Order: sequence, then structure tokens, then C-alpha cells
Amino acid sequence: MVNQKFKGGVKIMLSYDYCHFEICLSSDEEKTLQEINEMRKQAQRLADEAVRQYKLAKAKAYDEIRYGDPEKFYKEIVKISKIPRPEQTPEQKAALKAWEDYQYNYEDDQLAGIAY
Repeated sequence: MVNQKFKGGVKIMLSYDYCHFEICLSSDEEKTLQEINEMRKQAQRLADEAVRQYKLAKAKAYDEIRYGDPEKFYKEIVKISKIPRPEQTPEQKAALKAWEDYQYNYEDDQLAGIAY
């Protein structure tokens, strides 16, 4: 079975911070299991890099909210929110998530009887 060849591909899906990252790699050429496993590892590296870049973009967005011009940032958020989700860039998605997190109201915890 080690030398057996297969056609196909690999798919890696990661969730981070309620965002989903999906990498699909495939080949029309026949591959050994070892070659397919290497393709899987490469897909995982790409997904991990996407999460790393997302984290950087979100951190930058947080800095813009805290230390930049909040009105300008909000105007940008309004523009981004009009773009269909599948068409938004990772940076735009990170900015939206940073804004949502920044706006989160923790009062619902008190309403649920959770004391901190």
C-alpha cells in the first residue's frame, strides 16, 4: 500500500475567532500516500499562515480603534459592512471582527445572573 498511487487532494479547515479558514490542494497526477501527506502538511502551513495574518490584521485594527481616528475607522467599517462577506478581504474581515469585539456589551452577563 505504501507504493500505491492515488488521485485526489486534501482540505484543511481551521476556525479561529469565529472566522473560518479553508485550504484545498489537489493534483491530477497520481501521488503516493507520502506525497499526499506532504501536500496535507503544506495545506496546514498555509492555513496557519492565514490565521497568523488575520491576527496581525485584527491587532492593527484594534490599534486603529484605540489610538487612531475612531470616526474614520467607523466610516471604513460602514463601507466594509456593505461588501458581501465572501468578497471581503481578510483584512476587512479582521477589521469588522475587531469592531464587533470592541462594541461587545458585557451587560448581558449580569442579566444572566453571572457575577464577576
